[in-house]
Amino acid sequence: MKTLAQWLEFIERQHPKTIALGLDRVRTVFERMQMQIAAPVITVGGTNGKGSCCAMLESILRAAGYRTGLYTSPHLLRYNERVRIAAVEADDDVLAASFDAVEAARGDLMLTYFEYGTLAALWLFAREQVEALVLEVGLGGRLDAVNIVDADCAVLTSVGIDHVDYLGPDRESIGREKAGIFRAGRPAVVAEPDPPASVVNADGKKLLIGRDFGYVDQQSQWSYWGPSGNRGGLAHPALRGALQLRNAAAAMCALDALRERLPVSMQDVRRGLAEVELPARFQVLPGKPQIILDVAHNPQAAQVLADNLAASGFSPQTIAVCGMLRDKDIGGVLRTLAPRITRWHLASLQGPRAASADELAGFVEGECFASAGEALAAALGVAGENDKIVVFGSFLTVGEALAWLKNNKTSKR
Repeated sequence: MKTLAQWLEFIERQHPKTIALGLDRVRTVFERMQMQIAAPVITVGGTNGKGSCCAMLESILRAAGYRTGLYTSPHLLRYNERVRIAAVEADDDVLAASFDAVEAARGDLMLTYFEYGTLAALWLFAREQVEALVLEVGLGGRLDAVNIVDADCAVLTSVGIDHVDYLGPDRESIGREKAGIFRAGRPAVVAEPDPPASVVNADGKKLLIGRDFGYVDQQSQWSYWGPSGNRGGLAHPALRGALQLRNAAAAMCALDALRERLPVSMQDVRRGLAEVELPARFQVLPGKPQIILDVAHNPQAAQVLADNLAASGFSPQTIAVCGMLRDKDIGGVLRTLAPRITRWHLASLQGPRAASADELAGFVEGECFASAGEALAAALGVAGENDKIVVFGSFLTVGEALAWLKNNKTSKR
């Protein structure tokens, strides 16, 4: 049997396109594999915030004692991060076996990297008989591979402008695609405070933030209200950032909606929110100078990052280490963050979709580097101990920075 590394190399070569939306191929293979998903399924989509919401759902459900399955993407350092059972990453041999099961059923159908991964994860969750399953949408919703599984509850965290080549040019089009994970007669939690009509009018029993559930930030604590009533005196989630309350409220509302099948106590909620972890969402690393990791890669996420930087206290210098993909709104992201940045270190990324540092330099004035690791090393070289270094722009950027930090223990930190 192939190793995990060999499987990943193999599946990268199997489809001529990195992204090829559509459910026909993946559904056919899913049916051939005869998988039975018996656990309640929560599917989470959105332009931003879906990873945080998934992490909170997993953490609360784990605190309640459920054997959870969690499927997310992309990963930062290891493919294994994408597939978690009982909050533990699947090991190489288990993932290799799951890819082998997909290949045995594939026949002559071509699958994308993401489709292979989704089917492999679902096969593993079915085999391991998880008791609660949380699935993160990869791109869009309606035609995303995870949508072959009917969600018992769908969550839509936000609707912003991103992936316009695949989802459409405006929020109505994008909302329509994202609401494709909703199912008629089943709860659909909408945490976007200004949902387009395409979301409001989609199938499903909509639970809208501000109407059916919501939260109040009371500075040192917060309160939630939803289908099961009011819950006050809550400590802030372990994930940093003001918008995490909205994500937490969405997670709590989803669990409210499924309370008959997945009952959780307020003690479970409190513990889950206190213990939740998710790398690279305004993640502040220990030591000086302060390094902040954030995968923000569209203007909406960049605005949240800018707000979080503004609330994080004064620094003489805030140095940006930024690398992005060419199909993103590079100008929109960089312009949004520019008022908070005093020095730019622009990094080239690798791969067919990657933008070069020179391309980024067309929008802001800064130094150009061949990689995110080199850009971070240079930033550490010029930063004072009271400065901030913020690494953002892509999962690839943050992943490269984390790998560089792991391999270069600097005396400065």
